Amino acid sequence: MALPPEFHDLAKKVNNWGRWGDDDEIGTVNLVTPEVIRRAAACVRTGRTFSLAIPLSLDGPQTGYVPGRINPLRTMVTVNTPFTGDPSEFCTSDDIVVMALQAATHWDSLAHVSYDGRLYNGFPAGSVDASGASRCGIDKISTLVSRGVLLDLALAKGVDRLDGGYALTAGDLDAACELARVRVEPGDIVLLRTGQMQLLKRGDKLAYAAPTPGPSTMTVEWFHDHDVAAVATDSLTFEVFPCERKDALLPVHLLHLVEMGMTQGQNFDLDALAADCAGDGVYEFLLDASPQPFVRGLGSPVNPVAVK
Repeated sequence: MALPPEFHDLAKKVNNWGRWGDDDEIGTVNLVTPEVIRRAAACVRTGRTFSLAIPLSLDGPQTGYVPGRINPLRTMVTVNTPFTGDPSEFCTSDDIVVMALQAATHWDSLAHVSYDGRLYNGFPAGSVDASGASRCGIDKISTLVSRGVLLDLALAKGVDRLDGGYALTAGDLDAACELARVRVEPGDIVLLRTGQMQLLKRGDKLAYAAPTPGPSTMTVEWFHDHDVAAVATDSLTFEVFPCERKDALLPVHLLHLVEMGMTQGQNFDLDALAADCAGDGVYEFLLDASPQPFVRGLGSPVNPVAVK
């Protein structure tokens, strides 16, 4: 089934292909300039830090719905093993991990999705093969440090958690900005709290997975017009699910990653940060959310750290 005409009309409005050159592979991360990073550093006032990552374990958010996307499996390979054979000398313990790169708190690379045979900036979908992504892989984003802005959509609605399947609008984003008394500026990383993470913390992975509140196509122009560098949510699907219409599967993914070149983050734990922001009224901070440089990777686990 072909994507509807309305989708293609919106895609033309937010398309960033060629904006940073025909060979560009990082999209809106280009908006994080040295000036933006200096502005972000000025947000540090108290030195309080917040990790926004969920634990890496078999109890992660994956339910098996996405084939092959397994939660982190950690196993021991050595336990107090004498390096020289003499236990009175140096002994070592090591472990290994097998996991999907999108299994926990993570960023998607721009090569993560495609449609009509195209990736971001017009690169062919065939540039992703059994060896990974030769174009737009996550390793192309060497650092991701900028001003973070928390938009607490749940608090702005006066609820602990938005209803599953709630489609966020541009008006919802504006209302959260008004609550935070903050203006989203070019190069910012925007974090969207819907309250969905609370379900995962309660151990209900099925409820956490779907239905899910999140950004809809009604927010895409907002992110484009504000020149947002990257955006992350506290949910598994990132965007609203079930999707807005049956003839467009995960359209926000396609518009953000393919058309705009804006990377998306999922499974960010924003609750402790949100409580602190509500307490002092400060919703901006320095955010270090640099991905791990997996060569040809389609995504990367991340431990984002907000510094206020």
